[in-house]
Amino acid sequence: GLVLVGLLGNRDPMHNLITLVFWTGVWIAVPLASAVFGNLWRAINPWTGPVRIARTLLGRRGRIGLARLGHWPAIGFYLWFIWFQMISLYPDDPAVLAQAAATYWLIIFTLAVAEGEDWLEQGEFLTVLFGFVARIAPLWHEDDGPRTRLMAGWPGAQVLRMPPLSLSAMVFIALALSALTFEGLNETFFWQALIGQNPLEPMGRSAVVWQNSAGVLGVFALTLAALWAGMALGHRISGGAFRADRVMLSFLAIASGYHAAHYLVMLLTAGQYTLAALNDPMMTGDSWLGLPPFYVSFGFLTDARLMPLIYAAQFAAILGAHLLAVILSLRLAGPVRAVAHLPLTMLMVGYTVLGLWLLSTARVG
Repeated sequence: GLVLVGLLGNRDPMHNLITLVFWTGVWIAVPLASAVFGNLWRAINPWTGPVRIARTLLGRRGRIGLARLGHWPAIGFYLWFIWFQMISLYPDDPAVLAQAAATYWLIIFTLAVAEGEDWLEQGEFLTVLFGFVARIAPLWHEDDGPRTRLMAGWPGAQVLRMPPLSLSAMVFIALALSALTFEGLNETFFWQALIGQNPLEPMGRSAVVWQNSAGVLGVFALTLAALWAGMALGHRISGGAFRADRVMLSFLAIASGYHAAHYLVMLLTAGQYTLAALNDPMMTGDSWLGLPPFYVSFGFLTDARLMPLIYAAQFAAILGAHLLAVILSLRLAGPVRAVAHLPLTMLMVGYTVLGLWLLSTARVG
């Protein structure tokens, strides 16, 4: 339905449901809510039902071996999505987004029908990403045969029960961290000056496609190198007891916290358009949600009383996430020499400072 709305509806991205529902609802609201209430994506995953029905109708029970690839397909799809979101020329155009979404859905549907529904958990990047984010939640569900139990615990309790990560899963987490980092970086005056652009007179995406493409890959490589160095030093200092495939799980908290902080303002602004569009999707004066007519307002962004509170919420999200990551890393590493934690702790402190700087520095627009 959203694809049809994107292809046939209003080309204004602020009045078309596919851009509003996807970029504000799926990409921002769902992971934020999942970090509190558990894996909400599981209930709205657009492939699970169709794949199960198709495999049943086709009588297919076998696989084609995609599971042996681990999370590498999800990494490839995630890189494509990052390029589409941050670098392509028209990610907000409803028709372009609808075509991209339909193409991606068909690719994943075909592969999942061939490999099996379970493959989505490691091969489809949204399912993998939101599943990882939900591991931080203090609420979650556990299946027990035909029954499902609602569980509660401290934030990150699920992370401590996860099995060690594969190499591809660790690379996927590093990609999630680097993607959020570059999305904040490429809007700063620092990055604009680095690629030779005047931040006060931006020339548009078409002028910096290659520079930003190189930037995405460069930040990804730097993130991988920094994580590898911190893990390797800890492993060496501890005499081999400091295991990267366990400690890397702690970075799920950082990814979740930075996602919340980075997209908070967008949720408060674009979220108003989304609510208005859901209330009156055909722009005919209807009130499908029973809400009275209201006007989208960004005046709070200039309110000297509210903006410090918003920044305080972003600050708390980043600092709280990093503190949780430190606690989780201490638990996941087990009984090792205290000094073995020093390289990773320094890396986390540096990442905290970087995240806060990205939120507070001057940026384009």
